[in-house]
Amino acid sequence: MKLTIFQVDAFAEATFSGNPAAVIPLKSWLPDETMQNIAMENNLSETAFFIPSGNDFHLRWFTPASEVNLCGHATLATAHVLFNHLDYKEPEITFHSASGILKVHKDGNLIVLDFPVSELSDTGMKEYAGKLFGILPQKCYKGREDLMFVFNSEAEIKYLRPDIQLMKTVETRGIIVTAPSAEYDFISRFFAPSQGIDEDPVTGSSHTMLIPYWAKVTGKKELIAKQVSAREGILYCKHSGDRVFIGGKAITYLTGEIYI
Repeated sequence: MKLTIFQVDAFAEATFSGNPAAVIPLKSWLPDETMQNIAMENNLSETAFFIPSGNDFHLRWFTPASEVNLCGHATLATAHVLFNHLDYKEPEITFHSASGILKVHKDGNLIVLDFPVSELSDTGMKEYAGKLFGILPQKCYKGREDLMFVFNSEAEIKYLRPDIQLMKTVETRGIIVTAPSAEYDFISRFFAPSQGIDEDPVTGSSHTMLIPYWAKVTGKKELIAKQVSAREGILYCKHSGDRVFIGGKAITYLTGEIYI
């Protein structure tokens, strides 16, 4: 069997930045094991598979280690492929996913994700976070699937050196760290070693927690964020009740074929 594959840098201002995702269009689902093996072979943080459903699409995401319920950058990459390579003409795309209906639209040179907010609850993990990172955060929160630790400064976030092996023992999809920034409304990093990703370059789904938190702190509905991984990425954010809008640019890195 021959499949078309695209690799897209999502939330990228230029090639070799942002977060690379593989996107594979399908006519019908492959066996789960096959899709997982393809994701493992691609060895990117996410591989997205989608199939048509009337005018909509069903979308699934796989890390090298497992299927996940929500992925922002691979959704943005999939929308980029549909808009730019597969001749999709409508202004908005509707995806059906494990996290419900997700809508994506264009806004100038941005592709904008419309995702559900992840509600925050306090969690008493400050001391444990100190063991993970060597310094104590100001605040600790639990969301739908992730933990979020708020630190004092941009410098603390940039120079964190987490204990990845200890982090693998935490029962959570991923761990977000965040702080205010002089240049942006906030910055963040994201770690998900239990999913086979020690550090994710740019994470759209984490902003379902970050945007409502920083919107409340800053009093702003529209924010510009930066994920300060080695590759870096810019996210254009808006808080709107129980939804968040996450905009970013995307750049095609390669197109090709795989054989299975």
